[in-house]
Amino acid sequence: MRAAWGTWRRFESLSACSRGLVVEAAVLLLLTWAGLRLLGFRLWKSVLDWSLGRLNRPARAPGLAALGAVARWEQTAARHIPVRTNCLERSLVLWWLLERRGVEARLRLGARKDQGRFEAHAWVEVRGAMLDNRLSVDFRPFDPPIASFETGNP
Repeated sequence: MRAAWGTWRRFESLSACSRGLVVEAAVLLLLTWAGLRLLGFRLWKSVLDWSLGRLNRPARAPGLAALGAVARWEQTAARHIPVRTNCLERSLVLWWLLERRGVEARLRLGARKDQGRFEAHAWVEVRGAMLDNRLSVDFRPFDPPIASFETGNP
């Protein structure tokens, strides 16, 4: 109970903008968690693409410090929702949050073989730099990027 109270007090002390971003990320994480399971990747990604086309995006993208803040608040939301999300779910949400704010972000998938096991990973890049996860350094990205990530088309 103390931990929940401390979390609530920290949330309450955030600026209105930060609280809004955390709530937006939490809702989208839950929707993405369900959407991927119910609709699959391609269809859920097309839903996200469609929703971006319906929203007004700012003409000017935020600075690098603001991009890091978006990533941190999204990660905070992921830690406090009632489902456990994976890198694909978190990366899709971070990609959407950034695009929503006028940032040209790329959703990337990569793979590696570690001790004979195939592993895959998802992350977000902005201007060629990874935003959300140090792990992706060890993963070789699929290149060229899969068309559906960039254009919304299969």
